[in-house]
Amino acid sequence: MNYTDNNIETSYKKILESYLNTGSEHVLYEAQQFTRTLLEHKTSPEELVSLHRSIMDQLYPELPDDIQASFDFLLEAMMGYGMAYREHQILRDRQQELEAEIDVAAKMQQTLLPREDVSVQGLDIGIVSVPAKKMSGDYYHYVKDQFGSIGLAIADIIGKGVPAALCMSMIKYAMDSLPEQQLNPSALLENLNRVVEQNVDDSMFVTMMYGYYNIQAHEFTYSGAGHEPGFFYHAKNDSFEDLSAKGLVLGVSKKATYQEYVKQLDIGDMVILLTDGVTECRMGEEFLEREEIVDLIRKSMHLKAQELAENVYRELSKLQDFTLRDDLTLIILRRQV
Repeated sequence: MNYTDNNIETSYKKILESYLNTGSEHVLYEAQQFTRTLLEHKTSPEELVSLHRSIMDQLYPELPDDIQASFDFLLEAMMGYGMAYREHQILRDRQQELEAEIDVAAKMQQTLLPREDVSVQGLDIGIVSVPAKKMSGDYYHYVKDQFGSIGLAIADIIGKGVPAALCMSMIKYAMDSLPEQQLNPSALLENLNRVVEQNVDDSMFVTMMYGYYNIQAHEFTYSGAGHEPGFFYHAKNDSFEDLSAKGLVLGVSKKATYQEYVKQLDIGDMVILLTDGVTECRMGEEFLEREEIVDLIRKSMHLKAQELAENVYRELSKLQDFTLRDDLTLIILRRQV
């Protein structure tokens, strides 16, 4: 039924009279259903109170003054409430729109990450990357060259949300456009640095470590741009050392240069790359020490690299009551026979 202002008043009066005469619960249900009509016509709370008062004046023209005054009071209260309610609805609608945009951006982020498991001759590889919220500031990327060797990047975008997703897409396509430099980590970072410096807001920076594993020489050549140090495991003497690489974060200075480092991998040796979501994991108010991260890795070293990475993630998540405070990415490369 299409209601006009007049038949809305007539219908409401009929329902109200019926209830006042019978007190029927069925009429109360009818009144609840009628509120849908009021919502469709965008009838505000204060308009409903005004309508109710007008009909009561018609039904009971001799209402006591204090009852009349109570309607005046209720009307004023509803005017304030109505304004606050409409503001709340506007904010809620905006929040829903923003959440929808974030969902789209989060899905876009997922398309930027590698979709297939990577397989490299002579390497056991494990990767875990988990966002703390819908959007992640962590990024990783790998590409195999014509020789079967692999170039691997891990990055942390300082800045979250949609801007981080846009920055991530720019980094991915910039890396894909520089295939000839995948063998040269320092040159690749220098080119990425110029791209970030020219195209990203001054408030955003990117830390990154990029490495190239040569399957013939069994060498891991890498450079870093202000990124969290990883670990290198020497199987021969069962020891860990920090995998550090000095270099300015991407996007600060277009003239930044990056040094290359080389690690020879013997059978059983591991390269462990990570973001600060791993090393800045907290137990209560205290950060985990790097030695404690090493202990977690040691507990699962007998497992395949993927299981090892997943076990470390589960342990870190458990220590934080299963609520990540920061995005977490962990990549493990282990040389096999």
